[in-house]
Formats: sequence, structure tokens, C-alpha cells
Amino acid sequence: MTVDIRIIRAGQMYRYYLRETVVGDGRRPARTPLREAQEQAGVPVGRWMGRGLTVLGLAPGEEVTEAQLRNLFGERGRHPYADRIEADLLAKGASPKKAFKAGGLGRRVTVTGVDFVFRPQPTIYLLWALGDEETRRVIEAAHERAIERVLEWIEDEVAVIRYGKDGIYRVRPPGGLVAARFRHYEARSGMPLLHDHLLLSVKGRRLDGKWGSIHTTALHENTVAASALYNELVAAEVCEALGLATEPRTVTPGRRPVMEIAGVPHELIRWTSRRSDQIAACLEDLEHEYVTAVDDDGELKFLPVVSERARAKLNQMAARKTRPPKQKTRPLAQLRAWWKTSAILTSGVAVDVINSLLEYARAAAAAIRARVAAVVDVALAAVDVAATVFVMNEGGRFHRRHLLAEARRHLALVLRGRRRDPGLDDQIVAAAISTHCLDISEPKTVRGLEADYRLYTARWALSDLPARRRPSTPVSGPDRQPPADPGEPAAPRSPDQKAGEWEIPRLPSQYERAALAGAVVREKLRTTTATAMRGRAYDVVAHQQAAMPEQLLAPEPADPEHDDQQEPGRREAMNLKALRALRESRTDVEALDLTAERLRHLKDAFTEAADRAHTTMNRYARRDDAEMPHPVREDDQQAHRPQQPGPHRGRDAGH
Repeated sequence: MTVDIRIIRAGQMYRYYLRETVVGDGRRPARTPLREAQEQAGVPVGRWMGRGLTVLGLAPGEEVTEAQLRNLFGERGRHPYADRIEADLLAKGASPKKAFKAGGLGRRVTVTGVDFVFRPQPTIYLLWALGDEETRRVIEAAHERAIERVLEWIEDEVAVIRYGKDGIYRVRPPGGLVAARFRHYEARSGMPLLHDHLLLSVKGRRLDGKWGSIHTTALHENTVAASALYNELVAAEVCEALGLATEPRTVTPGRRPVMEIAGVPHELIRWTSRRSDQIAACLEDLEHEYVTAVDDDGELKFLPVVSERARAKLNQMAARKTRPPKQKTRPLAQLRAWWKTSAILTSGVAVDVINSLLEYARAAAAAIRARVAAVVDVALAAVDVAATVFVMNEGGRFHRRHLLAEARRHLALVLRGRRRDPGLDDQIVAAAISTHCLDISEPKTVRGLEADYRLYTARWALSDLPARRRPSTPVSGPDRQPPADPGEPAAPRSPDQKAGEWEIPRLPSQYERAALAGAVVREKLRTTTATAMRGRAYDVVAHQQAAMPEQLLAPEPADPEHDDQQEPGRREAMNLKALRALRESRTDVEALDLTAERLRHLKDAFTEAADRAHTTMNRYARRDDAEMPHPVREDDQQAHRPQQPGPHRGRDAGH
């Protein structure tokens, strides 16, 4: 994800944010005024945002002062001008207690806000870092507008104030929210990483004029949808302003493709991913320790394979272990000069490509826009969204926010950087709920009756897909590899072989199963719907398939006499060699038109891999779930987690 969230407590505002975040993540010198420290660090001053500023006497874009931050976030939710209000009342003869109460915003709270971190995709901030001044200004403006749009969506659709006994009543803050935005330029490694910290206050005003607190759980629950919206908006703004287009790239095999700016070499992303490589190396060691760890009785402590949930937890551990100390901040002009020199010397990309990066990206965009039309079919999108969310959520149960996040990802995939009509994501969600989802809610509270908390599942069963299980098995010792088959003895590692050099057994990822599920359901619907519907479906798929590399497309029929026997948009079956080439090219499997024959190839491949894993697991005794650790789930549709930088990912985790 490109949007992270973190809770802000009153003590953290003093210990961390006022010392480091407000000055570009550097170390603020003691007794240095905020404005002077920001000038020394070379970062811009903070700016106020949100529709709730008017009530507090602030204006959008106004500079954020240290006293305002201390009052609103550090003093448990007081008015930004609480000192001035209190001094005026004391001068008029009011009691100290009354003056202090007048400077408050309702009850004092411990959690005073949340910290949203917005960062664009690597190819966008690479253009920002290596491009000219005009490109930099365009990208920063698009970045700011996308943040504003996401904040407006949070104000209108997400934020709620709880009040009443046990907080059973929930209302939107009619006056909006208040947030302070701070711009940062680099990551901990010193590499380019344009990102903003949005410190969102939990204080909001109700219709009766009283001040309440925003329910932070609702913000956490909708972080994935906010991230998808931000990605879609910033990419569309940048592409429309600079004449660019996006393309799907598979960064890690089996994981969800990401939308990047076409024409920007992937080697440049590798150049920025020094810490990601360190995390990947550390993760391999941790995975080896995980699958080979035994207790005093020689029995396996955890699992014989690395599940997605376990890998998520191990990735967080690897990120913490490899986290470098923060460096001294430097002015942006100096950073940009250093970044360009470093890219030329160490990235392996030709100098003329780096110097003309925008032109190369525009040329790639022209080719994509000439071959791919911006066609969105709501009916087909509803199928893909419902199938993906159904598979990627444990138990096949999900909420509307999961569908909304997936709908925004689908639009980003289809539109390739073009702007969409407002509300199109909501139309896809409504179509998915009405056509392919079954309401299984059993609300016991007022909250359960709300539309955002209705519980859904899919109307169709996907029995073709293998179910995930949680096995356990003993191994002979920590230095022995997990056996490929339970009937075979574990092969010992050679003395010169280090941990992580042999392949760690893993279950098929949820996204692989979700992509297959969408293809299966889509194919079933195509064979049972009317001819007109099928024609429209194949037209859309043909548009998407036009963006695929030529070497991956099957040739047209050689015999013109049989051309009329082939449906529009249909192509010959793609063999597994082409699928492997597709993975290497980092394009998106979902963008291909999957015929019945291709589906059989995919299903056979997935089924064979799953059967091997399940055969290995089923031959060992199961442990009681209460005795097993429950690592954090990796499903980014079901639980928020910080961005996990896998291999080749150009952003730093744990920022």
C-alpha cells in the first residue's frame, strides 16, 4: 500500500513528531524554533488542511505553528489557539478553571490524532527526483491534490463521531476535519521518496455544536480503500498533466501487480531499493529459522511451510532488524543533484535514458494509448471485484469497503492512467453487491445495521479452488531441509550452504487463487449470458489485451477460411512457456483474455502445486489451534498493515 496509518498520542507528539517529523525526519536541535529548524533542514513548513478549519479560526494552506500543534495534538485535544483564548478570558476576570475549559474541544483524550503517510508509486517519485523543475512541480501538485481528494472522501464517507452509551450513535462530522500536512523528500537510506505526513486530528464538531472524537477504528478499516483511491488519483493527475500512461508490473511472483508509469526502467526502481534487498535477505534467513525451529522434544514449533500470515509477520521482523538510523536532512536541490549522479553511476541505466526519462515515458505512453481504449464495463468489473474479494478474505466474508478498494484497483488497471467519471467505483460496488453478493449479516447492534458494516459473501461457490490448511510436522533437526514429500527423508544441507539458499516451501498465494477465481467465474458467466453481453465482454477484453507484449500474444489463424469461426477477441490457447515469459515481463495476468483452454492450463498448474503442498501437510498430525501461534494475516484486503517492501520494491518500510 502507498498509504500508512499510525495512532498519535499526546506523549508521542512531544517525543517524536515535534522533534523529527516536522523537520523532515531529521533531528531537531534543542531550543531551536520550528520555522528556523525547517529552514535548516531544507523542508517546507507544514500547512493546514480540511473543511473543519473555519470553526477553529484557521484557513486552508495556513502555516502550522508549534504552539498550534502542541495544543491540538500534545495537550490532549485543545483548541489550536487555546493559549490566546485562555489569556483573553483571564484578562476579562474569568476564573482559571473557566478559562482553561474554554480552550478545550470537548473531553480531553489520550489518542489525539492519526498520522497518514502518503507516497506515490516508485516510478512517479523517480520522475519527480530525476526530472526537470517543471516535472517536479507538476508531480508535487498532483500529489497534493490527491491527498486533498482522499481527505474529502474521509470526511464525507469514513469519519464518524461516536456518542451516547457505549458509543451506539455515530454521525458524520458536518463541519469536516482538521489536519496538518508536512512534506518529506527522502527515505532513511537517503534515496528519493516523496511523501507527506498528514496529521489528522480526532476532534470533530457535531450538529448540536458539541465537540466529539472521531472513531479511529473506522479510519484503520478504510486505509486500504484510501490507499487505492490515492494511487488512482495521483497516477491520473500525473499522466494527464505530463502525457503519460500506466502499466501493470508484477514485482513479486504470485503477488498483486502494481500500476507503474510506463517507460520508466525497472532498474531505476532497483536502484532505490537497497533496503528492500536487505529486508529480502533477512527474510530468507527468518523463513529458514521458522520452518526448521524445533522444541526440546525435537518437534516442529511452527509450520513446515511458510504461509502468507507467517510471511507477513516475518517481513515485519526483517524490516525492524534492518532499519537504519535516520540521516541528517539536506536541501532538495542538493538531493536532486546527488540522486541524478548516483543513478548515472550505479543504476546501470544509460545516461541518455536518465537525462530524457520523461521523453521515454511519453513514447511508451503514446504506444499504449494508441492500442488500449479506456473502456470500463461495470458488469465485468463487478465479476472480477466480487471474485477477488471473496477469495482473498478468510471464510469468503467481506464488507463494502473491501469491494470499494478492489473496484478502485480494477479501474486503475483498466484505465491505464486516464481519469474516470466520479462515482464509477461506487457503481461497480453496487453492481457487485446486487448481482454477485449475498447479505449474511446478523446485526446485534445499531452499528451492524449500517451499510458499511453489512456482511457479504459470494452467491456462487468456487469449489475448484483448493482450501488453505494449517498443518504441523516434526523435523529431524534445525539443519535439515523440509522434505519435498512426507515419505522422503529430509535432505541435509551441505556445510557450505547458508540459510535461505534452498527454496522455502510456500502455499499458493491468495492473489493467485483470487486471479484464478475471477477467471473461472468470468468464463462461466460468458458461456451462460446472452450474445450481446458476450460481445461487449470480448470487446473490453480485446482492449485490455492490446497492451500485452507482442511475443506473448498467440498468432492469428493462418487459414482465412476459418476466421469467421473464431469469436471476436478470442485467441489461441497460451502455453505455460508464454505464461512464464509473462511473469518475467512483469505484466498483469489479469489483463489477458483467458479462454477455456488457458483456464485448464492455469487450473492444472495451481492444482498440482496445491496438491503437493496439501499432501505434505495432511500426512502429519494437526495441532490444536490454541497451541499454535497466530501470526498477523497478510491479506491487505482484510486487515491494515504497513507497506511491505519485497524484493525490487522501491520504497522503504518502517519509515
